[in-house]
Amino acid sequence: MNIVRNSPYRQGRRYRELVKIHGSPLLVLNPLKVLSQYQELRQALPGVAFYYAVKSLPFPGILRSLADMGCNFDLASAGEIRLIQDLQIPARRTIHTHPIKHDDEIRAALRYGCTTFVVDNSDELLKFRPYRHRVGLLLRLGFRSPAAVVDLSKKFGCSVNEATALLSLGAKLGIHVKGLCFHVGSQCRDAGRQVEAIDACHTLIRQHHDTAATPISILDIGGGFPIAYDGKAMDIGTYCAPIRNALAGLPSYVNVIAEPGRFIAGPSMTGIASVIGKAHREGLNWYYLDDGVYGSFSGQIYDHVRYPLEVFADAPQRFPSALAGPTCDSIDIIAEQVDLPELQIGDLVVGHMMGAYTAASASDFNLLKKAKIVLLHGGAARPMPSRPHHREKRH
Repeated sequence: MNIVRNSPYRQGRRYRELVKIHGSPLLVLNPLKVLSQYQELRQALPGVAFYYAVKSLPFPGILRSLADMGCNFDLASAGEIRLIQDLQIPARRTIHTHPIKHDDEIRAALRYGCTTFVVDNSDELLKFRPYRHRVGLLLRLGFRSPAAVVDLSKKFGCSVNEATALLSLGAKLGIHVKGLCFHVGSQCRDAGRQVEAIDACHTLIRQHHDTAATPISILDIGGGFPIAYDGKAMDIGTYCAPIRNALAGLPSYVNVIAEPGRFIAGPSMTGIASVIGKAHREGLNWYYLDDGVYGSFSGQIYDHVRYPLEVFADAPQRFPSALAGPTCDSIDIIAEQVDLPELQIGDLVVGHMMGAYTAASASDFNLLKKAKIVLLHGGAARPMPSRPHHREKRH
C-alpha cells in the first residue's frame, strides 16, 4: 500500500510552478542529496572504497559530482562504459561487475582500461583465458536473503563449496582471481545477512591464504543498503555497526569495496505527475496520470517498491480511489484502494524517494514520452541532458 499524504493546496505551489515551466511528467533531481547520501555512507563504513552502481541512476550530472567527491564506479555494460568514458573518468576508478558477459563486453571494457571483472562459474572464468595477463577477477558468491526485497543471489553467485574449486581453476588457467564479492539483495533490512556473508568470505580467504601462491586481497560487499520508502527513519550508521565489526576482523591485506546504488540515488529525486483523466467505477474514483509503471513508477514492478505519494487539496473529505498510469495496459496502476480527496484534471500527484531505478528502467511503451529530468541548481530547476556532451579529444 502506498503512503499517500494530503497536504494543503498552497504547499504544492512550487511543484505547479515547475510543471508550468517544464511540463509534466517530471523528475526533479537534487544533486546535493546524492552527495549527502554518499557522505553518510562513507561515515557509516570508514575505510571502504565505494563504487557507485551506475545502473541505478545513470545521469552525467550526478556521476560527475560523485567523481569529484572521490567516488568510483560499478559498470555492467558497454553503454555504461561509454557514459563514464565520455565524462573522462579514468578507467582505474571502475570495475565491471556483471557476472555474465559477451566477449564484446569484455573487449569494450579492456579497450577503455577497465581490468577488474566479476565471474561466478567455470564457463565465465574460461572466457578470460585470452586476457589472463590483463585482468584481475572477483569471484561472486551467492547468499540467499529472505530479508531482502529483491533476492540477487537467485540468478547469480556460486556456493561457498564451489568457490574453492573455482579459485583452483583460476590458478590452473593462470588467471588472477584477486578477490571475492557478494550481494545480499536489494533493500535488505537485516545487516546480519551481510555479517554472515562477510564471515563466510573471511573463512574462505584464510583457507585460500594457507594453500595458494597469491592471497585474496579484495572483498566486495556489494550494495543493498536500505532506504526508508515507508517513511520510517533509518540510521545507516546504526545499520552498518555490525558490518563494521565484521570487517574489522579481516586480514590487513584485504581491501574492502562496496557497490551502493539505491542508497545514494533513491532519495535524490521527486516525481511530479498530472491528472489527465478521471472516472468512477465499482465504488472507486479513478485518476489517470501522465506517468505510471511503464514510466517513472517502473520500480513498483521491478523492485516491488511503493513510493510515498503526496496530493494537494484543501478538501478534508476523502474517498476510496485508484491512481493509474497513462498507457492502455491494465497493469499500469500505481495505487488502488487509497483514500484521496476529490482530484481534478490538472491536479498534481507527487512521488518521493524516486531516484533509483525509476528513470533508469522506464520504457517508451505506447510511445509515450518519459518524464523529463530537471536538475535543482541554486534553488532553481533546469533540464538535464540524458547524455553528456561529447568533448573534443585532447592530443
